[in-house]
Order: sequence, then structure tokens, then C-alpha cells
Amino acid sequence: MRRYATGRPTISGTRHAISAGHYLAAAAGYAILEAGGNAVDAGCAAGLALGVLQPDLVSVAGVAPIMVRLADGTTETIAGLGHWPRSLPPDVFMREHGGTMPQGVRRIVVPAAPDAWIQALERHGTMSFGDIAAAAVRFAGEGFAVYDLLAGSIANYEKDYLRFPQNAAIYMPGGKVPVVGQKLVQADLARSLTYMVEQEKAAAGKGRMAGLAAAHAAFYRGDLAREITRYVAQEGGFLSMEDLAGFRSRIEPVVARRWRGHEVMVCGPWCQGPALLEALLIAEKLGLDGLEHNSAAYLHVLTEALKGALADREYHFTDPAFGLVPVDELLSEAHVAARAAAVDRARAHPSMPEPILGRATALPGATRAELPKVEADTSYVAVVDRWGNAFSATPSDGSANVPVIPGTGLVVSGRGSQSRPDPAHPAGVAPGKRPRLTPNPAMVVTKDGGVMPFGTPGGDVQIQAMLQVMLNILHFGMEVQEAIEAPRVATYAFPSSFAPYEYFPKRLAVEGRIPSAVRQELGVLGHEVKDWPDTTWLAGSVEVVLRDPAAGMLHAGADPRRPAYAIAG
Repeated sequence: MRRYATGRPTISGTRHAISAGHYLAAAAGYAILEAGGNAVDAGCAAGLALGVLQPDLVSVAGVAPIMVRLADGTTETIAGLGHWPRSLPPDVFMREHGGTMPQGVRRIVVPAAPDAWIQALERHGTMSFGDIAAAAVRFAGEGFAVYDLLAGSIANYEKDYLRFPQNAAIYMPGGKVPVVGQKLVQADLARSLTYMVEQEKAAAGKGRMAGLAAAHAAFYRGDLAREITRYVAQEGGFLSMEDLAGFRSRIEPVVARRWRGHEVMVCGPWCQGPALLEALLIAEKLGLDGLEHNSAAYLHVLTEALKGALADREYHFTDPAFGLVPVDELLSEAHVAARAAAVDRARAHPSMPEPILGRATALPGATRAELPKVEADTSYVAVVDRWGNAFSATPSDGSANVPVIPGTGLVVSGRGSQSRPDPAHPAGVAPGKRPRLTPNPAMVVTKDGGVMPFGTPGGDVQIQAMLQVMLNILHFGMEVQEAIEAPRVATYAFPSSFAPYEYFPKRLAVEGRIPSAVRQELGVLGHEVKDWPDTTWLAGSVEVVLRDPAAGMLHAGADPRRPAYAIAG
């Protein structure tokens, strides 16, 4: 098998391990583990810190889908995804915005991340909100060094940041794009988090749970809620105090399937998680054994499997509270076999595959741009602790397309961008409905009893990068870090999840380390190959922690495509 040189080693330890999208977030979570906290405490600390350290990708007031597996095998997801305001006119985007999703407050949904972190602590943690928020408060108030990806992201979206003066004041101090090494301070955000901590302390005499409830109330019913809703209403949005005061993230079961003795677990069809399982099962049906890693034949099988699964995402996935999603049918042996039978091993499908179940949705015209408009968003954190608890979370929501709430430093979730403006689409807008989310934390319980939380940022590339890394580890037998750093591909043969929902029927992006001969073969097979650089952040940033019970070790890896790092001890 072809092997790949790595720029970093796999990080291994015997007690606990964490991998997160920024090195300071990994350090914050690791400090919690060393202080006696469990995987949930550490994951919440790292996840909240990511909202400070990667403000172009993650918001403290954004989304934060979480998967938790306890040492006893109990597994659940905390959706961490807000819904559209209850007062939203369902036809507003068709009637007033020409069928588009505008930037600004009208794409705001209920901010779910603070609730998700606090619910995780309430249900499975051991520490206070103040304990896990301490690092985030410090990084916001004292600042941290701007890094390449952050500087480049702000430069790419400079016009969007300048559209909102309060955003520019924070992220472009002095009216200029920050440079690498410059200190970025978010003083208002530090004060908002400190307010939540202080409210918790005031109630702490009644016990830990009362303190957590007070921190929650500070955001959803207190001064912060009033500032958020006042500003949103002033700017023409719909979010109300009632939307915030009654909000709790839904606790939902995982969607799980057996594969080669492993149990692969994803979140429900309110996100794109089940498409990862479907693509895996289609690829298995097509046959993976005997295919050389990253050969044209192997990449063709993966790409066509992903196209079928992502087509079903387009046709069916929605908030299950608003529509029936036939997950069991989509993952059934019969449907997987039908999707596999539709794959031509000698020719790429020229567009998004047709529906097998139900009816097709209307497709936009093919886009002529080089690649889809990519909204910079999302990060990830994985943790396994000394007791065997595992945590997987994919916090998200950037700061370029919605305004900061003045005086708070908070960017309230603009995840409405992943709803379709037309209410008739499965992922269409509706009052109280959740957008169809791309962030999708996952886990594998390995056949030898280990556990592997894994995930990535990357929008529509997420499940594609996750599938490739998972197969690199569990099918090809690569070490964790090699599996992460190996070159990847991504198809765009479906409407983008982000406004303006661009569509590239034949497009296959390929990292440059994949040999030119393979790229040429893919072209002969009918893929429209788009050359990426040798390594690019567009291919995602997969983080993994793998508990190996036979060796008595924890192995962790982090993707150098972004500023992610792993720590173990």
C-alpha cells in the first residue's frame, strides 16, 4: 500500500487525549483533563474556547452539535442547533428577497451553542460553567495571536466585515486586516462570558446545577437576551425574547450501523450525518477490497458513493419535527444495493444522481465559477478521558455575514443560511424549524471495544473528508496522523448547503499530492477535475482520538491543513 510521509507524529498517551481545531483550545481542554475533569468537561472547555480563537469559523453564540458516549456505552446527541424564530413569515425570503437568503439579522436563528455546552455539563459533566469558561474568558480578554487561516479568512471577506462597523472594529482593528502574529482582543465578548460566570457564582450556594441554570438564564433570559433581541428587532429581524427564553437543544439518539464489526454512529437527519453512513455502505457494496489507496478506481468508487448519498440528503433531509425522513429506508440493504447498482464503474454520473425514493427537488443551473462560494465556518473537538468517556463536537458559525450585537461581542447564529428560501424544499424555511446543518460530529466503536470520536469543519466536504480518514484508519490500517494527512478529494455534484446553493454537476476537487496520472484517469472516467494545491484547508481539517484497548493506549491526530493540534498524556 502507498504510504504517506507526515509532518507530525501521532500523539499517544495512556490516560487521556484531546484533538481540537486550534492549539490553545486543545491546551484548554487538556488542562481540564489534568485537573480531574472528564471528557465532557474538557470538550466543553475546548469548544467554548474555539468560539473565541476561531471567530471567523465559530461563534460563542452559534451552533454546537455534540455527541457523547459514556464509558458504560450510553450514547446520545445534543443537537446544539437553533430553530427559526416563531414569528418568521414563512414566505418572507421569496416575497421580499427574491428567493435569496440575505446577509444580516434576517438569517439569524436561535443561538444554540451556550445551551448545548451547559446541557452537556448538566447531563454528563462534573465542573461548573466558570471552570470550563475560564480559558475562553482569558483568550477573549487578554487576546491571542492571529494566525494564517484567520488573517486570510478576514482578508477574503473584508467587504463583508466592513459592512458591519461593529464587526470591523473587533476583527479589523484600525480598519485593517490583521496580520499574522498581531494580538486580537475581544473585550466585549470577555465581559459577556464573565457575566454568565458571575451569575453562576451568585447562585452557586444552591449547588452546581443551580449555578449552571443561572449561567443559562443569564444568556437566554437575562441582560444578554435583551440586548440580542432589541438589536435584532431594530435591524428588521424576527428573533424574540420568547424564542430565547423557551429554548433547549433537543436530546436525540444517534443513528448507528454495523460495518465490518465496527459500530459507526452519526447524528440524525437534521444534519448531514446519515449521509456519511449511506456513502460508507454504498462504497462497501461496490467493493473496496483490492483497490489501491487513492487510485483512480478507488476514488471513483468513493466519489460515486458520496454522490448517491448526498443526492439523498438533498431529496430527503430536514428537521424530523417538520417532515418524515426515511433514514431506515435510505440505510437499508435494498436501497444501498440500488444506489450501488446505479454506479457505472467506467463512467462518472454526469450530474446529481436521480432519486430512488420519493420525488426530485428542483436543481439550480450548473455554476460556472471555479468552486462554490465557501463560507468560512466550523471547527471540531474530540476527547477521550481516562474512564473511557468520549466526546465529539463540531461548533460553528462565523462572523462575516451577520452583525455583532453591539456591546456584547456576540455573533448570533446565522445558520439560517443553510435553509432554502423556498418553504416547499425539504430544507426550506419555516417558523420554529431547524436549518439542515452541515456540522456533524461522529464516533466509531471499534470491533475490539475501542472508541474513536472524529469530525471536521468544511461544509459539504465534511462527510467526504471524514469518510476518507475513517477508511484510511479502519480499512487501510494507517496510523491516525498518516490517515489525516493523506491527500483527499471532494465532489461538488449537488447543490451547496450554503446560500446561494451553487451546483457543479461533474466537479471533483483533488489535492495536488495525488499523482497527475491518477487525475488524468479520473478525467477519462468523466470527472471534471479541479486541481487543489498539494494541501488545502478546503479539504477539511479532520481531528481524531482513537482508544486502542489492546495496546492500552490513546492515539490522537490533528490536521495540519488548519491550526489544529492534539495532546495526550
